[in-house]
Amino acid sequence: MAALGTLTGSGNWFSALALGVTLLKCLLIPTYHSTDFEVHRNWLAITHSLPISQWYYEATSEWTLDYPPFFAWFEYVLSHVAKYFDQAMLNVHNLNYCSSRTLFFQRFSVIFTDALFVYAVYECCKCINGKKAGKELTEKPKFILSVLLLWNFGLLIVDHIHFQYNGFLFGLMLLSIARLFQKRHVEGAFFFAVLLHFKHIYLYVAPAYGIYLLRSYCFTANKPEPAASSLFPTLSFQEGPLPCILGSKLLGLIQCFGQSSVSHCLLSVEKAGDASIFLILTTTGHYSLFPLLFTAPELPIKILLMLLFTIYSISSLKILFRKEKPLLNWMETLYLLGLGPLEVCCEFVFPFTSWKLKYPFIPLLLTSVYCAVGITYAWFRLYVSVLTGPPVSKTKKQ
Repeated sequence: MAALGTLTGSGNWFSALALGVTLLKCLLIPTYHSTDFEVHRNWLAITHSLPISQWYYEATSEWTLDYPPFFAWFEYVLSHVAKYFDQAMLNVHNLNYCSSRTLFFQRFSVIFTDALFVYAVYECCKCINGKKAGKELTEKPKFILSVLLLWNFGLLIVDHIHFQYNGFLFGLMLLSIARLFQKRHVEGAFFFAVLLHFKHIYLYVAPAYGIYLLRSYCFTANKPEPAASSLFPTLSFQEGPLPCILGSKLLGLIQCFGQSSVSHCLLSVEKAGDASIFLILTTTGHYSLFPLLFTAPELPIKILLMLLFTIYSISSLKILFRKEKPLLNWMETLYLLGLGPLEVCCEFVFPFTSWKLKYPFIPLLLTSVYCAVGITYAWFRLYVSVLTGPPVSKTKKQ
């Protein structure tokens, strides 16, 4: 406890968390990697060895470049570092090439670019309300949020085992959200626009961003900006600007259409209701990622990491909201506990049945259906919370 106290006073606890998870990522370097590893190696080769005019037409490999231009330039920059590790990885015709140096470079490229994610988490933590802060470091909302984001199970297995660059992209997303909270709306909009040019899947967030910026930036203090007034002459807002996106339900609605529970972490430390939804969404969503890691050596890794993250999420949020009603009711608790028997059935029982050869898809089917129920339920609860909750202006006054 004395060590924790020292970290609290100096602010070094965040650096310790970031360093700790970075070391864990390094330990995951030798693990299984998916075809996405070859996808990104091929994109390195395309952007490095071909003129720009051919980047989106090169089809030697089936894994053609299909991300927006900024990601192509991102691969181009990485390729100029990659050539110092192994020049052969940058040959378009070296399909499925994977030397030890190639493996180390690509793994470390994900770890290194996660620095943006770490910085974005730090910026988001600065925006968190500290009124519920306990005496102990581990009870502080900022500490809990930092752990939930930096040590996020989904990002760990998808980026650092399966292989992708989601941490870097979520870094842009979280940095944009942090800037909106800090009332630096233009910067927030800029980072989100940059994000769209890296990965087009984030377009699902654009409508919410547009509405939020209209409400909080274009129409502020009951006086719409001249440009906004001419574009939307019929809109009239009688209340002040919306509270920060971290404290609103808007982000939660955005997240229900998202890929993981990363963004919803921001809401989980603000209100008990949102923490409850987060626990259901994150536990179910994380378990739904298990089929991505189907090799035997990764089985204990994914089970252990998810158990540790889930136990911490539930225990830390229960402590944070200990003065309020239980975060999960009996039905929700029973549903989440059901993930255990489901895992035993899919991983340890089904492989020894006669159905394995005839119906190999059954474990994936059971996992998909079971998790779909939980995620849909979380989505439904979030919408009910939005539609039946108190008006924004009243919440702000309270």
